[in-house]
Amino acid sequence: MNAENKQDLETLIDFPHVSRFQVVVMVFCALVAMLDGFDTQSIAFVAPEIAAAWHVDPSLFGPVFGSGLFGGLIGALIFGSAGDRFGRKPILILAILLFSVGSLITPATGSLSQLVAARFFTGLGLGGALPCFISITSEYAPKHLRATLVSLMFCGFPLGAVIGGAVSAHMIPALGWSSVFIVGGVLPLFLVPPLIVFLPESIRFLALRSDRDGVLKILKRMHIDGAWNGRFVSQPEAHRAPISSLFKDGRGLGTVLLWITLFCSLLLTYFLINWIPVIARRSGLGIQAAVLAVTALNLGAIIGCVVIGRIADRSNPAIAIACGYALGAAAIVLLGYSGQSAVMLCAVAFSVGALSIGAQMCAVALAAAFYETFLRATGIGWSMGVGRIGAIAGPVVGGALLAAGVGAGTLFVIAGLTSLAAALAVFAMGWFVLRVASPQRAPSPAINSRNPHAITNIDPAAGITSR
Repeated sequence: MNAENKQDLETLIDFPHVSRFQVVVMVFCALVAMLDGFDTQSIAFVAPEIAAAWHVDPSLFGPVFGSGLFGGLIGALIFGSAGDRFGRKPILILAILLFSVGSLITPATGSLSQLVAARFFTGLGLGGALPCFISITSEYAPKHLRATLVSLMFCGFPLGAVIGGAVSAHMIPALGWSSVFIVGGVLPLFLVPPLIVFLPESIRFLALRSDRDGVLKILKRMHIDGAWNGRFVSQPEAHRAPISSLFKDGRGLGTVLLWITLFCSLLLTYFLINWIPVIARRSGLGIQAAVLAVTALNLGAIIGCVVIGRIADRSNPAIAIACGYALGAAAIVLLGYSGQSAVMLCAVAFSVGALSIGAQMCAVALAAAFYETFLRATGIGWSMGVGRIGAIAGPVVGGALLAAGVGAGTLFVIAGLTSLAAALAVFAMGWFVLRVASPQRAPSPAINSRNPHAITNIDPAAGITSR
């Protein structure tokens, strides 16, 4: 190929068609997300069985639930920063090993205090894996499909929770509660060797480190090594990603608004997962209806995030996500009046999942797109970490409101307002941050439709851009 026809890395990654190599990367990340979702929700599936086996009151399991979420918070912060410093792939492997070992040691616990410690250790790995696999997916996704592909990959998380619930329902009666944690620990260990062999490091991360051999190795696997122009763009902060960078160079307002969005959104998610079954039982519905309602919530989230993500790629992403949250707020209010009918409860829960929870998963993709490569894992890690604070607060707030005698209708009105607050935060980000920043971004190189390897309007100084 002539030198004038060679392309920069960003253009190669943003090719209109997603290559088989990129699909493989995203499938591996989705598998990690599924295992993350399975292990995150596993304690909720088995808590009643552990309580019965240990002869303790189920109400004492609050610290057990909270310790896993708190571990996830710490893991997201620490491993996110480490991913920007040492690379996404090695930190992801370390996080997977941590939550695998944490899951395997859980059956050996014999007291609530030991169980709290085991769940905290497991949570470190679960939370630490999130910013790494989200960053890898984002950095291999073409820009025009980024929201769709990141959201589609992240569907693995609720899918893992759904599969985990179905598997646990059959395993616990036959094999006991410990079998759930053994499966949750062994499966990640089986996935680690293929990840080491087949999952590449982020090509954008390697480019920021000016690792020419690493970049060429990946381009050869993509069969496009001959199309690269061989240039890198110098990044003064490429070897460090201090937390303060989240608030520099015009990122501050966007960072705060993302934190507000994910705090409200994860508070809402864990509020719904924990209290929908309680409200269903209080309304006289059976445990089967309660479980089906939570399953419908997760299934709705999978479908909703794909639809909202596709709309976000075709239009204004902030508006698409904000509308999901806002419409979801109305559906959440209806939940408080759906407890008399199992069919109605499941239908409304599905709608809530498709709108509010689907929007939350797309908000994660928005965070991945907002931060530059050298800061992406740190930015996602802190956003998810702050979100985990909301996840911890959700069940606590719900319990406090129920203890104060708040009725189901009022309870879900308050939850609906939380979704509305997330909608306002995303809309504000679109209006005050993304709309202002967009004119400053350089236009993407045009791809010649007749010859996709011929690029027009390329800046001769261009290499790989930060986003």
